[in-house]
Amino acid sequence: MGCGRRLSRVELSDARRTAHPAPVDLDGVLIRMQTRTIRAWTWVHKWSSLVSTIFLLMLCVTGLPLVFTHEIDEVLLHQQWRPSGADSEKLNLDQVLETALSRHPGDVAAFMSFDEDRPVVNVTSIDPEGPAGAYNFQPIDQTSGEAAPLVAGHPVMEFLLQLHTDMFLGLPGMLFLGLMGLLLIVALVSGVVLYAPFMRRLPFGTVRASKAARTRWLDYHNLLGAVTLAWVLVVGLTGVVNTLATPIIAYWKDTALKELTAAYDAPVAAGERASLDAAVQRARAALPGMTLQFVAFPGSSYSTDHHYAVFFHGDTPLTTHLTTPALIDARTGELAAVASMPWYVKTLSLSQPLHFGDYGGLPLKILWALLDVATIIILISGLYLWLAKRKTRP
Repeated sequence: MGCGRRLSRVELSDARRTAHPAPVDLDGVLIRMQTRTIRAWTWVHKWSSLVSTIFLLMLCVTGLPLVFTHEIDEVLLHQQWRPSGADSEKLNLDQVLETALSRHPGDVAAFMSFDEDRPVVNVTSIDPEGPAGAYNFQPIDQTSGEAAPLVAGHPVMEFLLQLHTDMFLGLPGMLFLGLMGLLLIVALVSGVVLYAPFMRRLPFGTVRASKAARTRWLDYHNLLGAVTLAWVLVVGLTGVVNTLATPIIAYWKDTALKELTAAYDAPVAAGERASLDAAVQRARAALPGMTLQFVAFPGSSYSTDHHYAVFFHGDTPLTTHLTTPALIDARTGELAAVASMPWYVKTLSLSQPLHFGDYGGLPLKILWALLDVATIIILISGLYLWLAKRKTRP
């Protein structure tokens, strides 16, 4: 019998390791995984915040006075006015429309709205041959047909609103600000993820006052971020929805109103239209108990080429912002449909006032302003923390 070869010392060592593998350091693996995860979330939080910070600061600074738009305009632009024919019979809507268009020959009516606290009808018209987006807005005294004082926003407030809405860039500016709003939401989510392990080490609300300035500002940044999280998330989401107003309305027209326009072969010319006053009365009968808000004429952004869209709203703080249009055939004057707004248009209608705290009167607006100031501090402190960290690097 032959004898087998003796195993070398190295081979014996390999055999032992194969038979009895070394224990895995699970704690070390978990720590490394957690470290990589935290680094990834830190990167997301840092760059989503940095890219959007300047634009978010602009939105917060311009949004602060816009919260009090009504109050500021009331103080700066308040003027006493009495209708000329307070005791006389009011002009019907056809007469008001004829009066307004006679002052701008060649214009086409786009909208007609109604003041709530004075007998004034506002007619918005556009010159088809003029530049796009150039409207003529005329307040008409319904008791006499004379021009009523224009109740418009203060020029400074109008400038801030335009800057806040689209930075004077139209739809591209709105969509860009919507993208910045999405980055804000990403920064909020990543900030919460990073704040969770921090909370395990320190009690909530801790500010390490004895530490260096950067540490103190980090604590203030985290504390204010946690306190205002829900509000910033609401304002950010509603802001993103508001930037989509133009595509939302266009989609509504192209889908919900498509069936109503299928039977028509050509737009209704102005000379072929039925009585506007009769159309509004027929719409009132279809939606009793609701308040008349505005009329969109055929061809305008809130109607079709073939209908008067007569919009009504409710009388509660919530339903005031929810509109329902009655669509009247512009050629025959008959009721075509009561088009209940789909969920995405209702979301848009509710987002616009919620974004500026326009639901609960002055107390809610003051709360909105305080939270806005806190958000400005968060943005500035985040920028400071990033710059201070860069300075401390070797």
